Amino acid sequence: MSTLPPPFVNEFPQDSIEKKVYSLIESFAEYLPVPNDRNRLGYNAFKYMTGEGDPPLIMVKGAKLTLKGISVENFAQKLEDGLNLLK
Repeated sequence: MSTLPPPFVNEFPQDSIEKKVYSLIESFAEYLPVPNDRNRLGYNAFKYMTGEGDPPLIMVKGAKLTLKGISVENFAQKLEDGLNLLK
């Protein structure tokens, strides 16, 4: 029995808000060692940027992230600063 190759995944355009937000979250990989945590936080941050999500402090506390080497409050402040630069 053989398996099919995975489907091709289209990348977001470089100037899209999705690409900018997910790239910002990937830059925090040293604080977020679990890739799924970065994906979940990226989605929450994208919703925040489109006006549908919670502010960063609530987002970080609610996502139950595995943080390494930084407190929740400090990480939320770094995230908020990064998101403000994208606006």
